[in-house]
Order: sequence, then C-alpha cells, then structure tokens
Amino acid sequence: EVQLVESGGGLVQAGGSLRLSCAASGFTFDDYAIGWFRQALGKEREGVSCITLSDGSTYYATTEKGRFTISRDNAKSTVSLEIDSLKPEDTAVYYCAADETCDSSDPDEYTYWGQGTQVTISS
Repeated sequence: EVQLVESGGGLVQAGGSLRLSCAASGFTFDDYAIGWFRQALGKEREGVSCITLSDGSTYYATTEKGRFTISRDNAKSTVSLEIDSLKPEDTAVYYCAADETCDSSDPDEYTYWGQGTQVTISS
C-alpha cells in the first residue's frame, strides 16, 4: 500500500523558515516523482515544487522559485520542502503527492496523496 505522510507544519512567524517532510512507503522510491502542493482556505490546490526521485531534477512554480527548496533522501525515502522568508500568504495545507514524473503541476495528474500538514504564518 502506497503511503505518503507529511510532517513539519505548524505556526510560524512571518520571515521565518520551515522544513516540511514527506515520508514515502509502499512503492519503489526511485521510480516516482514527488510533488508538493498547497491549498489555502477557499482556494484551489496549487503546485509548488516537484522532484524526480531517480536523478533529483527539481521544478518550481515560477512565483515561488527562490524561497522554496525541494530535496530528497533516497536512503530514507523522504522528500523535504524548505520554505524561507515565510509570508502570511503561505498559510495553507501542504500536501505531498506521487506520480511517475514531474511533467505536470496539475493535481489531478498525481496518483497518490498524503493527508496534508497545516502551515500557518502569523504576521
């Protein structure tokens, strides 16, 4: 059974940093890509970043490039997302999701999802 479990969310002051983790199990890690998405209250889910697990190729949503860093630890089957210079508008539930590639940022293209972790940024 494929499982993705996010952790690391919480309440953080604006300007700070946060590191989210996604622990994956139930599939061959190197065969997939992991994307991070977020969904703010009342808004659509949007792609933030993606990493190809076989070679570590990374992709970022244009608007977030620079503040977000995605990385992987194949030995631990985890993918992390570090967010710097946090802003109140980063407040959202953050999800990791798995698919075969990072070709799409459309959430509907991703097969497996975690339950999400809440990130709240106070001003």
